[in-house]
Amino acid sequence: MTTTDNLYPELKLFIDGEWISKGSRNSEPVFNPATGEVLGELPHATLADLDRALAAADRGFKVWRKLLPEKRGEILRKAAQLLNSWADQVTKVATMESGKPLTQSRIELHMATEVLEWYAEEGRRAYGRVLTQRQPGSRMLVVKEPIGPVAAFTPWNFPQGNPARKLGAALGAGCSCVIKPAEDTPASALLIAKALQEAGVPDGVVNVVFGVPAEVCPYILRSKVIRKLTFTGSIPIGKELMKICAENMLRTTMELGGHAPVLVFEDANLETTLDMSVTAKYRNGGQVCVSPTRYFVHESLYEKFVSGFTARVNKMKIGNPLDETNQMGPMIHLRRRDAVNTLVQDAVANGATLNTGGEAVTGPGFFYKPTVLSNVPDSARIMLEEPFGPVALINSFRDFDEVISKANCLPYGLAAFAFTDSAKRVKLLGEQLEAGMIGINSYAISVADSPFGGIKQSGHGSEEGIEGLEACLVTKFISEV
Repeated sequence: MTTTDNLYPELKLFIDGEWISKGSRNSEPVFNPATGEVLGELPHATLADLDRALAAADRGFKVWRKLLPEKRGEILRKAAQLLNSWADQVTKVATMESGKPLTQSRIELHMATEVLEWYAEEGRRAYGRVLTQRQPGSRMLVVKEPIGPVAAFTPWNFPQGNPARKLGAALGAGCSCVIKPAEDTPASALLIAKALQEAGVPDGVVNVVFGVPAEVCPYILRSKVIRKLTFTGSIPIGKELMKICAENMLRTTMELGGHAPVLVFEDANLETTLDMSVTAKYRNGGQVCVSPTRYFVHESLYEKFVSGFTARVNKMKIGNPLDETNQMGPMIHLRRRDAVNTLVQDAVANGATLNTGGEAVTGPGFFYKPTVLSNVPDSARIMLEEPFGPVALINSFRDFDEVISKANCLPYGLAAFAFTDSAKRVKLLGEQLEAGMIGINSYAISVADSPFGGIKQSGHGSEEGIEGLEACLVTKFISEV
């Protein structure tokens, strides 16, 4: 896999251990969202390419599952070491194609390599159990085995972390994988595949393809080879993929959309909460599935919170994410920026107060000003639909039951956050907030050994942690007499 300008890789498919150039295939340009410039030309897999990738995954699974877990772990650890040694290129490539600030790409690389290292070890712990005898000389066993070839579809907002968590779990469990990363951010996933190849992953175990998602994804899922889908993306697309998975009874892990509430109680440390909240809200321009969005602030702190939040936002530096003095980069593409602006304008038209932002940044790239809306009516679309952009919605509340009701009123249940110094309230929040992940006095809700996933329409199943490994294993009962 060669690189252009010694930084951004030449974009290829990776099938059965071979790097495949565009040739006569259809392709699409990959843009730098900060400048609008073309980074490279991404080849689309043909149906023959997809058939080859599926056949390779089928063969690769038979080889990979036979390797001892210790050997698989050695390869995953080496891949993580290689990615760390390539950190300068890997993080700059992720920033160039996703638009997130370079400092955030470095944090993401650490997350990606930590996940690979975690599954390198956890793959050795796919334990079964021995049941008590029912008669002398008998034995009853429960064993865990890899489920088989896994299809993985990943979004663009974490171009290193999402492929790493899906590949790490599948490979750690002994499965092969056909992965279709986002066409907006292909190079980051290809660099992970390169690291895995150089670390010793056998040909066919990892296959990376690209194309028109509505064509490629159903084709892969309808293959008799695939045994499981792991998908991160929107709720509507997730529902359509689940219908296809039902045809072959595929197991699914679905990490879908969110609209995370943040509950700020009267006893919260105001300045600390504000500092943490602004940093968390505008990470990756708000293009994060667990991004805090709906802020409910106790009426005694409300005015101070709105003014303090807005003042901090007005000091943020927006610009090219390769410049480390900038704190926020662009939206991923023009469609995303226009969608955010439409929701903001609808909120204002419905009576919300625009405290700052609310418009695109003039000039090249797809920048949108970090935006703060207060007194946002429940009728505004942005209170019901995930904005997935740099917009904070701040409303007040009076009592605990009221704010719990507001936090839980949507069909989403991915992440929720709260700030309070009351020990009793902390326990009640953990019990009553409807979300798969809850941060109390913290926005840190994802580490390699914790389950990552949601409830309600935000999906089912978990990635990372022992739950992520379990999702790639099947349970077999063996009775011996």
